[in-house]
Amino acid sequence: MVRINLLPHREEKRKQRKAAFLRLLALSSIMGFAIVLGVGGVIAAQIANQTQRNNFIKAENTKLDGQIKEINTLKQEIEALKARQQAVEDLQSDRNQPVYLMDELVKQVPEGIYLRGFKQENQRVAIMGYAQSNERVSELLRNLGNSSPWLERPDLIEIRSANVGQGKDVKKVYDFTVNVGIKRPRDKEQPADASGALRNVSATTPAAKKP
Repeated sequence: MVRINLLPHREEKRKQRKAAFLRLLALSSIMGFAIVLGVGGVIAAQIANQTQRNNFIKAENTKLDGQIKEINTLKQEIEALKARQQAVEDLQSDRNQPVYLMDELVKQVPEGIYLRGFKQENQRVAIMGYAQSNERVSELLRNLGNSSPWLERPDLIEIRSANVGQGKDVKKVYDFTVNVGIKRPRDKEQPADASGALRNVSATTPAAKKP
């Protein structure tokens, strides 16, 4: 006996395939949503971790900026203290400068020159006087520039003809003004230290052998 299925089987299969597709689509959506949530959570955790690191770095940079400011302030205070110390040392050493100046003038002023005054401003001394000739002034400049351990860099500011005395005793002389620098003891010791170092270097350097 032949059996004939009169039910709409094709329509039933289509509904089954459609339901399976919908279930698969819903499962895929759920899985995709879960993956997005997982990846988003990982990225959010990484972002939060990096933000924490950045905040830590900013806080440390702020601390370093404060320390740098403190160091700069300390450096300025140290420089100010050094300047004060140097000023005190210069004041102490400058007390003896008039003695050195008078002693050097006695030694370096040649015959034929009469000093009528001098004026010191900082480390420069203006020397005023009379000379019998221009050659005497030139000799004075040479002595002050080359022969004096305390005086340096003499400059002739002015020289002019003048008369000294009255009546029969009038004499023609040259009125001059010379500007010369006076060294401090520490300035005087620096060239000596440098020459001593050069002597030590030359003494320790082995001599070249002759071929």
